[in-house]
Amino acid sequence: MVDHLANTEINSQRIAAVESCFGASGQPLAVPGRVLLGEGILTKECRKKPKPRIFFLFNDILVYGSIVINKRKYNSQHIIPLEDVTLETLPDTLQMKNRWMIKTSKKSFVVSAASLTERKEWISHLEECIRHLLMKTGRQPSTEHAAPWIPDKATDICMRCTQTKFSTLTRRHHCRKCGFVVCADCSRQRFLMPRLSPKPLRVCNLCYRQLLAEKKREAEADRRQPESMRSAIPGYEPSSGDDSDKSDDDKADQWPADTEFYTSEVSWSSFHS
Repeated sequence: MVDHLANTEINSQRIAAVESCFGASGQPLAVPGRVLLGEGILTKECRKKPKPRIFFLFNDILVYGSIVINKRKYNSQHIIPLEDVTLETLPDTLQMKNRWMIKTSKKSFVVSAASLTERKEWISHLEECIRHLLMKTGRQPSTEHAAPWIPDKATDICMRCTQTKFSTLTRRHHCRKCGFVVCADCSRQRFLMPRLSPKPLRVCNLCYRQLLAEKKREAEADRRQPESMRSAIPGYEPSSGDDSDKSDDDKADQWPADTEFYTSEVSWSSFHS
């Protein structure tokens, strides 16, 4: 399909239409060799509640955004390189069916399709694109993934101290390392995680201690390494890219399968043929 559509007028028109829907707020999507393979509406697990999102699958990236007017206007564009994506099928809950998780090094989140067939189709196309892209680039599949956030309504109390009860005056916070919903007292620390952000991020007290211990172990290992070996190892600057969804603060975390988080009444546009 990619070879057939590449450099064709119909593909150029489809990509131009997507760019037009995102308008000036979106990034240019037309690059040589890029093909738009399909699109559809999925329910995305956001911090506050599940929300419909428009998704576009290209042969090298996955693009999604918020729906203002379907087929006409979208915003909050997010672009995910497919070579960084790993998929995980999740069990159904009473309120959310046909679920799976999209995991990347910077952000992980849960989505749901309107039917089992649509989920299979999405996953099949995604896996095929990822496989071809990794073969083309020679990269190995990603093994490090950001923790998805647990939805706010999953708990009424802090998941660390289990004492603080959330209310309109007592805010919920999320640890950027484990994704747990925690109170302010249990998440006063910040820690620099270059893979996620160039700035120190909020973490819970337990993760902070674990991160400090890990940093100490790495420092000790560096000290034990011979000076000649250290000087021979090139240094690299960590990526400063940020894939945070500031409009929603929407991430999720692993949670018991019987927890009722989700609803699913969304429409679908089939993949291009």
